[in-house]
Formats: sequence, structure tokens, C-alpha cells
Amino acid sequence: MTRLSVEMLAADAPAPITSAGHAQLGIAVLAGIAVIVLLITQFKLHAFLSLTIGSLALGAIAGAPLDKVLTSFTTGLGATVAGVGVLIALGAILGKMLADSGGADQIVDTILAKAGGRAMPWAMVLIASVIGLPLFFEVGVVLLIPVVLMVAKRGNYSLMRIGIPALAGLSVMHGLVPPHPGPLVAIDAVKANLGVTLALGVLVAIPTVIIAGPLFSRYAARWVDVPAPDRMIPQRASEELENRPGFGATLATILLPVVLMLSKALVDILIDDPTNLTQRVFDVIGSPLIALLAAVLVGIFTLLRPAGFGRERLTPLVEKGLAPIAGILLIVGAGGGFKQTLIDTGVGRMILDISKDWSIPALLLAWLIAVGIRLATGSATVATVSAAGLVAPLAADMSTTHTALLVLAIGAGSLFFSHVNDAGFWLVKEYFGLSVGQTIKTWSVMETIISVVAGGLVLLLSLVI
Repeated sequence: MTRLSVEMLAADAPAPITSAGHAQLGIAVLAGIAVIVLLITQFKLHAFLSLTIGSLALGAIAGAPLDKVLTSFTTGLGATVAGVGVLIALGAILGKMLADSGGADQIVDTILAKAGGRAMPWAMVLIASVIGLPLFFEVGVVLLIPVVLMVAKRGNYSLMRIGIPALAGLSVMHGLVPPHPGPLVAIDAVKANLGVTLALGVLVAIPTVIIAGPLFSRYAARWVDVPAPDRMIPQRASEELENRPGFGATLATILLPVVLMLSKALVDILIDDPTNLTQRVFDVIGSPLIALLAAVLVGIFTLLRPAGFGRERLTPLVEKGLAPIAGILLIVGAGGGFKQTLIDTGVGRMILDISKDWSIPALLLAWLIAVGIRLATGSATVATVSAAGLVAPLAADMSTTHTALLVLAIGAGSLFFSHVNDAGFWLVKEYFGLSVGQTIKTWSVMETIISVVAGGLVLLLSLVI
């Protein structure tokens, strides 16, 4: 059944741009990653240029035509910027509105007053888990990290002590808990029960996020002790403001995109008819772009007007909000280009071919395959889709609970060790102002802890239910 799944998946996949064998591809992957790391760490070359050169090196060593390598890289860069870039831009505008109006001050001051001291990491992981449930990881970062940076700065907390729990909450939701898009893809592929998967996903997610978030952050803060980067922190609004938005209005504005996207997910589950008018409406208003755009427009009335901002101040505010993210957009886009080059050279197919004859339990097989594809391509989504397609036939003889656990095993494996071929790696690095090594010590290790702990809990549950 596993071999049949591989053949079906391979039939649907586009032909690679090179005919290199597995050994050559493996060498090309290692060389491409080594070039990127060496250029950044030793030669201090900008990450955008390093990723571009690393992609070309990967393609050349894999024996792919240079024109096709360039096409793969630019296609991946364009797709990443199209999918994430606009969201980052809208999030930056919303963050600037929150900062200049005093709304961010209101949120941070309230959090500091209600959850100080040792409770702060737990408060951040809870907030991130709630916000991250319906969101793509990148959207959650855009909405939450500016608040994390402000809390760390104002409350004099270690950035890693506050940031790691927030990232853990977002990442665990991303990989394990429907109605997040990743788990929903796997649920559909293996025909799992949504309700059972949701219940077991929450059961696995709670201890996983505690271990990878508040507990691991203690060690991460010792390994990497860096201040919140001033260039990414929304500055405190001028003390000359006579008024600032209320806590309720500010919180409602921040949560508006979350509510709209969660509503879309729920409507998709309840109706599941693409021709239904209600579902089509929610598909539009619940898309990340429209949801964030709506928050920006609503913020004009809930944030700027109460603070006394006139129309003439809106354009300068937007321009100032966009300025700090230019470098981030290029780096994240180049990370997407490197990922697409890996995929188009056939690295994902290589992993599937190597794993098709493994004789191990289905849940462990699903986790290992997802891990391999994640390491090779840098994409949790590609890892989820590919692993689910590979092991789907194995679910035919499984019980309802074990089919749900199969989905969770795939999700856990798809989060393993994010590194330089993952756009999320560069997003976290730039927002937190870390070096490549510091990002690996914190973010990459945290992702690995999530993957291993969640995978272990899934295997444990399979023995008792």
C-alpha cells in the first residue's frame, strides 16, 4: 500500500528540472545549505544575497539548467512575497497605527498590570495559542510579535523568555490543531474524523506547547540573551496625546482578523459546499488579506480617530510603517525561492522514493517521512501534503482514533527543525534581530522539541486508545 501511494503521488507531481540521482541531489542539498550558512556567518553577506547564491549553487551541483534554476527561484520568491509579503505589509501598517495612536501602549500596559513576573510566559503562550488557531504562522507572527517585543522592552523581560512561548503557541496550532489549514489537508487526505482529530489534537497540543514554550524558554533565554531590536519595536506614542483608544476597542481591532478567519474555517466545516453563497462570502472576508485589510480600515476609526489623527497624517503613518520591513520581505521571499528550487530539483520526490520500502509502524513512518520532507524542502505544508498522500492507503484498516493520530503524526513531523530553507526561519530571525546561530539555538530547537514531543505523545496514545 505504501508503494502504491508513492506511485500515485509521483504521478501527480511535476517532473523535476534535473535527472540527477539521489546521491547527487543529496550532495547538492548539503552544498546549497552550506553555501548559505558560510556566506552569512563567515563572509557577513546579506541573507537575501546568500539565499540567492545558495539556490544557484544547489541547482548547478544538481545538474539543472541554469535558466530553469532561475525560473524556480524567482517563482518561489514571487509566490512567497505574494502570499506573505502583502500580509506583512498590512500587519506593519496595523502595528504602526497601534503604536502611534497609543493603542499598543494600552494593550501592553494592561498585560503588564494583569500578568507580571513568572506568569508572563504563560500568558503569552495562551494568547498565541488562541490567536494562532485559525491563522497561518506568518500571519500570527505579524499580529503578535510586535506586542511581544513591546512587552519584553517595557517589562524588562528576556526576549526569549517571552518570545519562545508565543512562537510555540503559534507553531503548535499550525501543525496539530484543526481548523488550521495544515491539519485540515491531512484530515481530508486520510479521511479522518474532524471532531476526533480536533479533540486528540488539543490533548497532544497542551503538554507539547507547555514543554516547548514556557519550560524551554528558560533555557533559550540563557543560551541567547539579546534585547528586543529597537528597529522592530513600535515606539511609545507621544505623551502629548490627549486621548488614546480604550483597551476593548484596541483588542477588538487586533482580534478582528482572527475572528474573520476563524469564521471562514467554521463555515467551511459546517457547509462544505463551494457553490453555497454563504460559504463563498466567508471565503472572501475570511481570507488573510481581506481580514487584515479590514482591521487596518477599522483601525482608522477605532484607533486613529480617538487619538485625534486627521486624514493628513494617514499617508505619512503608512509610509513610516512600511519602511522597516523592506529587508524582511526580500529575505523571506528569497527563502521561498530556495525552497522552490529544492522542490523543483526533485528533492521531495527523492525523500519519497527512499522511504517507500521502510517496514515500520504507520504512525512512525508518517512522522519520519514528514520530517525528511520538512528538512529537505523547508515547507511544513509540502511535508504535510506529501506525507499524507504517501500514508493515506494505510488508514484504510485503521480505527477512527488511529486515523486521527495518523494526521497528528504527520503534523508533528512537518514541524521538525526549521532551518535556512524555511521562510519562517528568516521571519523569526529578522523580527527578533538574531544571528543565524542564535536562531538555530532558539527557534530551530523549539520546533524540534515540538515535533519530537508531539510525535512521542501520538505514539503513546496509540498504545492506550
